[in-house]
Amino acid sequence: MDPEWQADGQTKNVVDIDENLRLVGTAHISSASVALVRQQIEEWGPDLLAVELCESRRASLVEPESLENEDLLEIINEGKSHMILLQSALAAEQRRMGVATGEKPGAELLAAIEAAEEAGIPVELIDRDVIVTLRRAWSKMGLREKFRVMDAFLWQEEDEDEASVEELLEDSDMLSNLMEEAREVAPGAGSVLIDERDAFLAGRLQQIRGKGRVLAVVGAGHLSGVVQQLAEPAMETTSRLAELNEEPSKPIWPKLLVAAIPILLLSVVAWLAYNGELNDLRETFEIWIAVNAGLTGLGVIIARGHPLSVIVGALASPLTSLNPFVAAGWFAGYTQLKIDAPTGKDARDFLALDEFSLFWKNRVGKVLLVTALGNLGSVAGTWIAAAGIAWINFL
Repeated sequence: MDPEWQADGQTKNVVDIDENLRLVGTAHISSASVALVRQQIEEWGPDLLAVELCESRRASLVEPESLENEDLLEIINEGKSHMILLQSALAAEQRRMGVATGEKPGAELLAAIEAAEEAGIPVELIDRDVIVTLRRAWSKMGLREKFRVMDAFLWQEEDEDEASVEELLEDSDMLSNLMEEAREVAPGAGSVLIDERDAFLAGRLQQIRGKGRVLAVVGAGHLSGVVQQLAEPAMETTSRLAELNEEPSKPIWPKLLVAAIPILLLSVVAWLAYNGELNDLRETFEIWIAVNAGLTGLGVIIARGHPLSVIVGALASPLTSLNPFVAAGWFAGYTQLKIDAPTGKDARDFLALDEFSLFWKNRVGKVLLVTALGNLGSVAGTWIAAAGIAWINFL
């Protein structure tokens, strides 16, 4: 049956797909949405509550300070720094709006889960894992889009002419428009963050529709998209879930380029040694060590890392640049983590990300920045040193 939009005040964001599936569109920073969710659970009496959350986001809402040092080690070792930066940037804007409304982002989702547990109603998390979403979004963005996203969320000042938070909360279409504006900033990421998630949420709802009366709580900006997707044949919608849940494959050419550097260096060393050109051989080693160590150390210094982190990163760089599986920034970041270990308060303050200077002032931010800029310096040093060695010996 066609969905019916209820039109009385707060409940205009309630959509009945049929007698066993009701959607509730909420604003993630709205006190009114918290009350609406509790009201719908109490009055409609669902057999199952579906919530626009994945396990990772649920855990971060329940324990927002749960970014422990072990997590930072995993981020460093697995090269996830850019994922954390993107996730924090996206969350920061909602969090700033949440402060203005007196409600924490995601409060209505927690309220839904708590109300369901109080009533003994099972809960189903229906959103795609946030890391998969962020990786797909990151892979879809070009360099220019990535800069525009970080610029929009971290550095641009608020526009006084923008619609007020209260207006956005009262009108789901305005929330949809806000999401479309985000798509204009980064079209590639927008298709992942909006269209793909609409399809994923609808597919998950189709999977659980046979479990009785299902009440689904989703962001109001996703409401129209999910409704449209639910109008498609259920088999078609659910069949896309596996594809939408795939992490993007990493391109092979960067690895080939990285592998070419040590091959070039070893070839030069072998050639010089074979011809007995010891002075040129010594000069080659000096260029490799000085440029790699110098630029890696400079990156850590710019991040305001501990002096020992600077030294460790600089010493590791000439060797790690020969191995595509390790990075000098990892060693510098690990050293920073051990010397100046973040506290629970550091984690809470950093996850708020209400000012860009936290990357230098906050211990968590500094660990990530030392790792990122250390790696950036090492990459720059590798290519500049390789170019210098090739110029001296072959040109």
